[in-house]
Amino acid sequence: MGTGRLIAGLIAAMAVATPARAEPPCIGSAAEGGTVAAVQDGRTLTLADGREVRLAGIEAPADNAALRTLVSGRSVRLEGTGEDRYGRLIAYAYLPDDAEPVQAALLAAGQARVSARVGAKSCADALLAAEKAARAAGRGRWPDPNFAPLGSQNLTMIAAARGHFALIEGRVLSVRESGATIYVNFGRRWTRDFSVIIPKRSRGSFAAAGIDIKALEGRRIRVRGTIEQRSGPIVQAIAPEQIELIG
Repeated sequence: MGTGRLIAGLIAAMAVATPARAEPPCIGSAAEGGTVAAVQDGRTLTLADGREVRLAGIEAPADNAALRTLVSGRSVRLEGTGEDRYGRLIAYAYLPDDAEPVQAALLAAGQARVSARVGAKSCADALLAAEKAARAAGRGRWPDPNFAPLGSQNLTMIAAARGHFALIEGRVLSVRESGATIYVNFGRRWTRDFSVIIPKRSRGSFAAAGIDIKALEGRRIRVRGTIEQRSGPIVQAIAPEQIELIG
């Protein structure tokens, strides 16, 4: 995508992603902001004082020129959610006077996907809505089959994405429980077909978010997370925002 089209797309996305609201949807602990001196990758900023910031709540390709276009040389205020093992601040970043975080603008432009763990429901809802609108409109990277959701029966592409974040969607064949785990199965052969595994201790948080895990049987859903290989390919779902009902 050319720079001009990218900038125009981001401006349009900011308009879509910034409805009037009294409170920002994604908050944490107020952290010292600063000027963005460099963009290291699709979700890592270096501030002028040398601090590194990882954008919370999204997964983005490393070659994300959209982020560079959006924030380079600009001041950001930060809502911190913690630190990663490298000591980088994990935060939601806001441009001056914006009611929505930079993350929402990237999602609305189709340049990022919502991560497996977001946190507060208000934040998860806002980010998922921005992603959904971009996906439905085919904006940004969504036409790329490596970015779009994988079909649960496409075991070749699921295997190729092992160890990486992905979106997978399909119809649930069965829901079974064994020990401390709930298995949401998309095929009959557990040694080959894709499954979502949910710790039983997480059942309450899913129910509070309006997701009855047992009632997923026969429903079309979309799940997000890192693909692992156990007996067959799986995604472990701990947070309710990892599962969306789509039919």
